[in-house]
Amino acid sequence: MPLEDIISPIHTDLQCVNSVIKKSLSSDIPIINQISNHIISGGGKRMRPILHLLMSGMGGEITEVNHKIAAIIEFIHTATLLHDDVVDQSERRRNIKTANAIFGNSASVLVGDFIYSRSFQMMVGVNNIQIMKVLSDTTNAISEGEVLQLLNIHNPDINENQYFKVIQFKTAKLFEACGSLAGIANTNSPEMINAYSKLGLHFGIIFQLIDDILDYSGNSNQIGKNIGDDLNDGKVTLPLIYAMKDSTKQQCKIIKEAIKIGDISRLPDIIEIVEETKSISKVQIKSEEQFENIKKILDKMPNNDFNKIILDLAKYSVYRQN
Repeated sequence: MPLEDIISPIHTDLQCVNSVIKKSLSSDIPIINQISNHIISGGGKRMRPILHLLMSGMGGEITEVNHKIAAIIEFIHTATLLHDDVVDQSERRRNIKTANAIFGNSASVLVGDFIYSRSFQMMVGVNNIQIMKVLSDTTNAISEGEVLQLLNIHNPDINENQYFKVIQFKTAKLFEACGSLAGIANTNSPEMINAYSKLGLHFGIIFQLIDDILDYSGNSNQIGKNIGDDLNDGKVTLPLIYAMKDSTKQQCKIIKEAIKIGDISRLPDIIEIVEETKSISKVQIKSEEQFENIKKILDKMPNNDFNKIILDLAKYSVYRQN
């Protein structure tokens, strides 16, 4: 089922979130508006705001506060994208030029800082210390994850545990926040807030696993970036970890040497090794395990329309092609 069909029941709420985003990004400095609008209107799925709204609806009701929280979550995500693209020297995201490719690295970093600081202004406006704590802790953890990933660049000896530690900080932490903030805003019990947080965690892990799968098996036009970008950046992801584990000594040597220097010219050989070792299927199984965890949590939650939509969204996330 297409994403648009799955989330149609919250279409009006998403429009409200977009209105908050546009209003809150306004600045008297033209280049801030230009870069902010470029990345915000760049065709993202809004997966994190969507998840926050759906979990808010499942546990209570979707209110104006949820629209603001969803916008803050998207701002934090957007700021990390601006900074990531500079660090990775990326030139394309979602099939359009990255902000740093158009406006330069300095402007992109500084506007990323602006979006971060604007999100904290908005947090103060929500006026809930619990919400502020979750969001500030989350932003800090994301930054730690980014630094940890940077330290792991060009290191072919990263193991599975180290990989999952990075993605739990870098990607899954903001998804976790989507859940816990839904529970806090609805004044749900600590047990329910914890359950929502775990739901978000599993969603975040799925999202990163599928991103890593698509980097070695997707269509560049569909995923909106170049295939093999992770290899080019010297990043070790789960498909490569499994490929190195289950390949011959010579094949493992090819992968390790390519990681050490970010040798994109070896991509065809590495894709062949990844396919031969069935590494994509193994990572897919990992994402399906996360889906089963989501199902178990949802089975214990209110059985309403939002419960079913979240399950459909999880299924979409596991089998998405972009």
